[in-house]
Amino acid sequence: MSAQPIDYLAPDIPASLPWATTKLVRATNETLKGYGELVKDYNSYPIEIVQWPKPNGRPIDAGTGDQAGTKKGIFEFWREGDYFYGRNNAVHDEYLLGWSVNPGEARKDAIHESAPERILLWHANYHPDGGQLFFPLDNSPFVTPLALPGDDVTPDKFVTFYFDGTQGLYIHPGVWHEGIFPLVPAAKFYDAQGSIHARVSVNFPQEFNVFLDVPLRSI
Repeated sequence: MSAQPIDYLAPDIPASLPWATTKLVRATNETLKGYGELVKDYNSYPIEIVQWPKPNGRPIDAGTGDQAGTKKGIFEFWREGDYFYGRNNAVHDEYLLGWSVNPGEARKDAIHESAPERILLWHANYHPDGGQLFFPLDNSPFVTPLALPGDDVTPDKFVTFYFDGTQGLYIHPGVWHEGIFPLVPAAKFYDAQGSIHARVSVNFPQEFNVFLDVPLRSI
């Protein structure tokens, strides 16, 4: 059974749902163990590439099945009123990532005196073919929710990590993630990832009847 295409700019989402709030922790190499690592020099950081899988029969020859390499580009994130968007120029994809309020109340022309307190996510994914690196090009602080590998993922397994903007994030293959969310209205990140760019997804409203609540604040 094959997965159906996902409309990332116009997902079929309920107007209102309960929120599954994630814990916010400061990103260090200790707290990121299993998820990834902090990155100081994004130009020379190696991206893990996973050998093409073959479940039975003769094995894949050593040194083959992992030669597709990486794609690099700029990942842009921005807010429009209550909406959060992302554009991955490395793979030419654009996404509606979430909202600062329930989608039925969200307005693109909303003007707020203070920064949003959260983003409500409808989706997350992982890449089985390789790792992914994000580095803030303007040193903006940011947060991102991550969950350890496993297809039995649930909302309570996600942890939101805070980064002060002086270092980037490298995510291991198989680690659940969504966007990198700057604590400013818009920011650009250097992005490097496996060229195959396979995605395995979780849809929080469909599977768990919640939105994932990601806090947007520093610690």
